[in-house]
Amino acid sequence: MTLTKADLVQVVAGKEFNRKNAAKIVETLLEKIKESLETGEDVLISGFGKFCVREKKKRRGRNPATGEDLILKSRKITTFKCSPVLAKRMNRK
Repeated sequence: MTLTKADLVQVVAGKEFNRKNAAKIVETLLEKIKESLETGEDVLISGFGKFCVREKKKRRGRNPATGEDLILKSRKITTFKCSPVLAKRMNRK
């Protein structure tokens, strides 16, 4: 099952906020994370994990439909590394 933004809003709203304010809180949080990643900053959430921006160099690739060789441009990607606390929780039985 996938956890969606709507699920997060519902969880936040279920505590102390109405649904409209909860949606603003979740959207503000996600927007700040996006802004940080756009500027190349890492996002560390203690007990959860770290989102990192990484640069991938240009490289040779191949179009799978035609088999044609091509050069893939350099680009930035986001990686995630979970914290040891989260890893321990995921692996307990």
